[in-house]
Amino acid sequence: MRVLIQLRPSPDLVAAVADPGRTATTADVADGLPGVELDPAFVPVAVARPVPAAGGDPLSLNQPLAFSLAAEDASVLVRGTISGDEPASRIAMLPTLRPDVVGVFADPVIGTTQTCGGDPPVGDWHDVERLLNVPALHAEGLDGTGVALAVLDTGINVAHTARQLGRSVTLDVARSWSPQGVSGTPGEFEVDHGTMCAFDTLIAAPQASLIDIPVLLSTRPGSTAMDGLLSDAVSALAHLRDVLAAQPAATKALVVSNSWGSFSPEWDFPVGHPGNYSDNAAHPFNLMVSELDAAGADVLFAAGNCGLQCPDGRCAFPSRPIAGANSHPKVLSIGAVDVNGERVGYSSQGPGRLTARKPDVCAYTHFSGSKAFGEGTPDSGTSAATPVAAGLVAAVRTRWPATRLSPAQLRALLRRTAEDRSEVGFDYDYGYGNVDPAGILAALQRRLKSAA
Repeated sequence: MRVLIQLRPSPDLVAAVADPGRTATTADVADGLPGVELDPAFVPVAVARPVPAAGGDPLSLNQPLAFSLAAEDASVLVRGTISGDEPASRIAMLPTLRPDVVGVFADPVIGTTQTCGGDPPVGDWHDVERLLNVPALHAEGLDGTGVALAVLDTGINVAHTARQLGRSVTLDVARSWSPQGVSGTPGEFEVDHGTMCAFDTLIAAPQASLIDIPVLLSTRPGSTAMDGLLSDAVSALAHLRDVLAAQPAATKALVVSNSWGSFSPEWDFPVGHPGNYSDNAAHPFNLMVSELDAAGADVLFAAGNCGLQCPDGRCAFPSRPIAGANSHPKVLSIGAVDVNGERVGYSSQGPGRLTARKPDVCAYTHFSGSKAFGEGTPDSGTSAATPVAAGLVAAVRTRWPATRLSPAQLRALLRRTAEDRSEVGFDYDYGYGNVDPAGILAALQRRLKSAA
């Protein structure tokens, strides 16, 4: 069983892991863990300690938190395999054998959230451009200029993306990142799911700077080309934490698009186990999502393709399929509608597992766009809807960095201005409704007037 092991080694080792200018290996921090086959290729990751305000509950994550990477506060993650009979017993014994072990967590398989249907495209990307009110966004200077937009997926092919858009694409090679064992040059990966996602982000934010993070190209033995490991996504978030920290405060803007998720409880610890991912806000990955949000990043996740009418064949959660970070309270969880504004049958319905009110909003999918999967095959699934929404967020960030409009305020803005698709406000099919760029622009103009 693949696991993430959380340790609290000596402060000097914690400092070495937390400092992006230094290098510490798994052997440095976790040599000799009994019963664990450590993965030496995995670079240890520092996990910040959530710190409540004075007088806050030290055991609650449901309150305002700061995050400390100080050597006396932070912990370190390594990756390994626990094999043999009764892995649960072996896991339970670890802290008694090594007091520096403070937690053992699931490292579930993650996969793309592509379509489960074979229906032809409904409209094309120019319809999405119109529905996103892109000319009005650009008239207000909201085109993504200067905004870092990270696509965590199977890698981007910039040449293909540029050909389909008919314009140049900006790729930030220096801030792109690949998991250990993944070869290839940023922007030059095979045309696949990640290229579709990159194309779709640029519909609303053509001037954004793409950061290529092919996290889904990390594989386990016997996996498909679409499977990755959550531990590599942990490392990706640690990299983005450094990217965000290096940005000037006055223009801080990082949008993170994630069109993937965990489909099955088979690769997770049971719900209620302290190492569980799907329902556990204290899992290190979920904590790092909170940390990125607190630092000023906008994190978007696909709601998934486990809708009741047309579920993806991999969907194995018996209910509430929006799991783990896809249902995180600090992310925008994106459902999917076609260009007619109608929910597509594969878009996952809430309630979410970490937060009940998921999805947050819906964006457009199942249109002809990137041609990443060939002529006549649509950009589909909540996989396409999520980068469409991420591009809209990146457009807003052009003139509204995190210092002017926090991630929480931007999430509230998108929910409040969404086009309601029901008679009761929020519902588990559409969330708060379909994204409404005209409403967003009007709300931003009101903010400008009130601040004048």
